[in-house]
Amino acid sequence: MYFTDRGIEELADRRGAEEVSLTWLAERLREFVDLNPEFETPVERLATWLARLDDVEDD
Repeated sequence: MYFTDRGIEELADRRGAEEVSLTWLAERLREFVDLNPEFETPVERLATWLARLDDVEDD
């Protein structure tokens, strides 16, 4: 188990029944990076990955 799994599990347990918009999520990610600028690159990678989930892979 990765260390981050605990945070993901807590998120699912505490807020898993909620529905949020992607706009809301984007704002929370911006707030997080404003408070924790050292995490800008990982948050950017996560946001880009989420944005492109449905893209067709070019092989």
